[in-house]
This record gives sequence, C-alpha cells and structure tokens, in this order.
Amino acid sequence: MAAENEEIKPSGATILVVDDEPNLRRVLSAVLARDGHEVLVADGGREAVRKAKAEPKLNLLITDYLMPDMNGLEVLEAVRKHHPGLRTLIISGHGTVRSAVEAMRLGAFDFITKPFDVEQVRDAVDRALAAGTEPRLEHFNRSAPPAGKSASVIASAPNPTPLPNLVNIPGVSLIGSAPTTQKMTQQLLKVAQASRATVLLLGESGTGKEVAARLIHEASSRKRGPFMAVSCAALPDTLLESELFGYEKSAFTGAAGAKPGKFELADGGTLFLDEIGDIPPLTQVKLLRALQEREICRIGGVKNTKVDVRVVAATNRDLWQAVQEGSFRLDLYFRLHVVPVWLPTLRDRADDIPALAAYFLEKIARENSRAFPQGIQAETLGYLGRHTWPGNIRELQNVIEYAVVMSASDAVSIEASALPEQLLQQIKAQDHTGGQPQLKVVNG
Repeated sequence: MAAENEEIKPSGATILVVDDEPNLRRVLSAVLARDGHEVLVADGGREAVRKAKAEPKLNLLITDYLMPDMNGLEVLEAVRKHHPGLRTLIISGHGTVRSAVEAMRLGAFDFITKPFDVEQVRDAVDRALAAGTEPRLEHFNRSAPPAGKSASVIASAPNPTPLPNLVNIPGVSLIGSAPTTQKMTQQLLKVAQASRATVLLLGESGTGKEVAARLIHEASSRKRGPFMAVSCAALPDTLLESELFGYEKSAFTGAAGAKPGKFELADGGTLFLDEIGDIPPLTQVKLLRALQEREICRIGGVKNTKVDVRVVAATNRDLWQAVQEGSFRLDLYFRLHVVPVWLPTLRDRADDIPALAAYFLEKIARENSRAFPQGIQAETLGYLGRHTWPGNIRELQNVIEYAVVMSASDAVSIEASALPEQLLQQIKAQDHTGGQPQLKVVNG
C-alpha cells in the first residue's frame, strides 16, 4: 500500500490511469511511460478497482471525473479501500468548484479541468509523487493505556497495550503522554475553538505540523468544511501563486481552462500553508490581501471573490529574522503571528519515543506484510531513547522503516542489530565521550 508519509521520487512510480476516452488514455500513458513510470490503464471504474486490488504497490491514481459506470469520486473511494492514502489526480471536462471541493475533501491531491496542457499534468504528477513527507498520525484512534503502564511496556509486550492517544477526534490522533505533548495538545484544542483566528505553527522540521493543523481543523466548527494543504517550498514561485489563488482561462501559456485555487477550494474550511517562510515577495503581497480582506482574485481575473477560510501556517524558520533581513514582509508577519503555537521536538518529548516507535512499527510492518508479535526489544528501545533525533518524528519513522526492512524474515521482534549502523555509531560515540554527538539526521 502507498504510505501517506512515504516520499516517492517522481520517476519509476506505478500509476493507474482511468478514463473512458481511448485517446486520452493513450496520450497520458505515452507521456507517463516516457517519464519512466509504469502505467496501468482502465476504461472505467470497475476495471480500475479490479486492477488496483491486484496491484500491491500503487503510487498514484489518475481518473476521469465523469464515466458511465462510476464517477471519479466513487473510483477514488473504492480504490482507497485497497490502497489507503493513495494520492489521486482527478481530470474532468465538467469541473466546477463544488465538484473540485468534494474531490479534495475525499483526499484528491489535485483537480485538473479539460482541456489541459500535458505539461500541467506532468507537473501535477511530479508534485503528487513528491508530496506527503510530513508524518501523519491520523486514522489511528486508540485509547490511553491503563494507569501504571509505561510506554516501554507498550512497545515490547507480546500483546501490546493500546497506544496513548491524547484526543478523541475521529480521523486524528496524537500519540504520546509526555507533559510537553499534553501541553501542546491543550493549546491546539483551545486554538481550534477560535475558528477565524490565523494560527502560526512553529518548530523544527519533522515535528508533525500537518498533524497539528488537522487537529485544529477537526476540533473546530469548520470540521465539516474542506481541509486543504499546500507545501509552499515544494512549488516554484509561478506555480505557487496559481495554486493558491487559481487562474482564468488563457491567463498564461498553458492555461487551457479556468481553475480555482486552494483559497476557493478551502471556502468554509481550513487552508494549511506549510513552510510559509519560503513564499516569494509577490505572493506575500497577495497573501496579505487575502488575510486582510478575506477575498482573492484569480490570475488573469477581473473580479474579487470572497472566501471564508481559516489559515493555519507553519514554518521551521525564524520569521522575525527573515523580516529583519528583508526577505519577509513585516505586515504579513503580524497577520500570521496572531496565535503562535510551538511544537516540541522529539528530544523534548522523549517519553513518547516508545509509543511512537510502536505506532510506526505496526503501521510499517502491515504495509510490508510483516509481523513482529513481540514488538521492539528493550535493548533497541534503549538505543532509541539515547539518540538526539535532529529529524524528530520523521527521522524516527525512517529508522523504524529501516529496521523493519533489515530484520530477518523470521524475526519476531525488532533487535538493535536491525537499526541503522550510523545511528548506533553516533549513540556509542556519545556514550563513550559522555557528551552530545553532532546533530545529524539518520534517514535509515
């Protein structure tokens, strides 16, 4: 199954193309194959579901919206039963803001209207395959452990105790019980109640900012509205503006049809802007107006559109320093810095490491058709507890994935020998010198 957190390089992916028009299937198949992808094709929804069920490693779904047997949204829902978290592009000549919003609400990565430029599709494919690196702990809604049970027992027991989940909100979980984690959760839940206030999530890379943003959305009065996420650092300057604000037909070369931006698609809901410190100056000006006036104008448009959107922004940069250096607008800084929330590093919530490791172990083992009934050995947990985790939760996930892959086929638990050698060397060097090792992310 295609993991939500897994970063897939935009080459060599397995892509399922679904469309009842033979010519469009041939064009998309040829373009994607030329880019080095393995392409599966289906002429309708039912055939798509059959092929998805038979394909163990599917990375992307591209489906037409209007087809005789099933529409694109039905295909998306049916295919995701076999590939949860699968990234999806929906292409249609019948695109409306309403249908696009519904597609995004169900988890589609993008909605492209016909006629389209081939380069537009290729760009969307590359972005979809490269997206989703921030750890997400949704869809793991478990109750807290009984009093007196430690997290290390959870991770190593043959019959693991349910993991500590700090929120009781369908679709979102925060795993952990450390005091800093509890404080952060209380802040996020309090912030969620102010459904119009702009929120700025601050903290190191890999601390789970998108999980926090989703929690704010799901715990607010906007939970029935859409949740849209944009990685500002992942898009070139020109594409970021059109992604946020949309464009009209013929607004620029390749704009064969009009397309709503994420602000329109998020109307009535929440827009998560990750890595906000990387947006270019021109987009900063348009974003400032959107926050001030709560209205946007598409590229090439002549009228403004009112939007009811709560913005949650995130960054691992020092925005105040960026203001002083002149790379970030002072007025935009104050518009974003309304309700700042700091997310703790994994070093500051070290007591959560065993529970998080157990969560990732169960998830990754299931994805790889493996089973470790005895969990993580105490010695292994000892090493994990002594690492400094400069990459935070994302790094921990990578380490557990490495250990799952490198463990013997008949292993019943995660042994220390399965951990990345680089991580073991860093910890041993720290133990030998009695000091702190140089912070270096272990990717596994």
